[in-house]
Amino acid sequence: MSDGLDGWGGAEFVLAADRLDTPDVIEAADPGDMLRQVASAAAQVRTALRSCAETDLSSFTPEARPRAIVVAGMGGSGIAGEMLHAMTGLSSPVQVVVSQKGRLPGWVGAADVVVAVSCSGTTPETLAIATEAVRRGCRLAGVGTEGSPLHRIAEQARAPFVPIVPPAGPPRGAGPPAQPARPAGSSPPEPALPRSMLWALAVPPIVIAERLGVARIGPDVYELAANRLEEVSHQCRPASESFVNPGKSLALDLVGVLPMVWGTSVLSGVAARRFASQLNENAKYPTLVGVLPEAAHNQVAAFDGPFTPRSSRLSASGPGEPGEPLPAPDDRADLPDLSGWDLDYEETEQLGGFTALRLVLITDPDEDQRVSAQRAAVTELAGQRGVGMSELAMDGEHPLVRLAGVIQLTDYASVYLAIASGIDPSQTVAIRDLQARIE
Repeated sequence: MSDGLDGWGGAEFVLAADRLDTPDVIEAADPGDMLRQVASAAAQVRTALRSCAETDLSSFTPEARPRAIVVAGMGGSGIAGEMLHAMTGLSSPVQVVVSQKGRLPGWVGAADVVVAVSCSGTTPETLAIATEAVRRGCRLAGVGTEGSPLHRIAEQARAPFVPIVPPAGPPRGAGPPAQPARPAGSSPPEPALPRSMLWALAVPPIVIAERLGVARIGPDVYELAANRLEEVSHQCRPASESFVNPGKSLALDLVGVLPMVWGTSVLSGVAARRFASQLNENAKYPTLVGVLPEAAHNQVAAFDGPFTPRSSRLSASGPGEPGEPLPAPDDRADLPDLSGWDLDYEETEQLGGFTALRLVLITDPDEDQRVSAQRAAVTELAGQRGVGMSELAMDGEHPLVRLAGVIQLTDYASVYLAIASGIDPSQTVAIRDLQARIE
């Protein structure tokens, strides 16, 4: 069986589907146990809540409400801050800011709270922000690995620190999310990667914001979110075949294409960015990410380019009134003579070597009415251009529950896409190579 998936014709697609429906292949293709780590999401929520309860967060009260909450973190830690920002909304009396630049905004000071989030506790940019927050007199809270440099900074500043506890998860073979038992004598699984610890990282900042009176969650909502994560894990378990497994089906939709992932609200935009990040890190796929209505003003122009199966040139508007067709060849007296050029303008389903776009729309029931109209128009336009589409609908009354469902599904899909492509989802060679060059 070849690991190469160049060309992605029908045979290669069948090979990808076969990989996802063969338990032994899934196991061998996932040496870092990424599927098991994704399946631990619900346990992460509950474990993080216990960690918060065991940490002295008494300094965070509605009476001591700050001017702003700054969540500092890179990668998955940054997404944790974006989740909080999306849930507080524009009507929040306290501004929520995500900082991923390695330094605090100039206006941040003693009236603000800084939550420094780093799974390893060693991220240089996050450590720099935590140090700067202490120097400026901000109220600081740390989230990360116990005993790490970030933990030491928090201790020195007498600031609360919520430790990340990677959950053990169910034993192999004991529950639906687990994979089959690993053969005796094989290497033990790698430690949890930051990208698979989103919920352990995201819950503490949300709890702190809730204690400050900035967010309304409640224990019932956390448990609803954990239950939703478990439901999706059951649906996407490795033993479930691709035709009934939404994670595997979405992965197969994206095999050999260039994904363009759009949200339709601030909340689903966070889910879109998370999916794009997971496609980058797990499946090693380049991905375009956008949010309506902004994407309708720029990224949609890609529907006119070489990555769409059907050319738009024949139906494009000309220089006259909107909707007026381009002038016929006999009417182009003002254009240069191109008769000697070998130009092929015939509309065709062939992409001439270009990878096809596929649009993934993550829809939110709370999206703006105007955005809903744009979404319908985008769907129609994509069909006209021959652009494939996958639509993921958020559901649930609370934003945290809606995020839980779609993020868990797309996390699974990104890992399954890696496996379908013959790629180890846990390997980080390029990241390590780049870090070595920087250091």
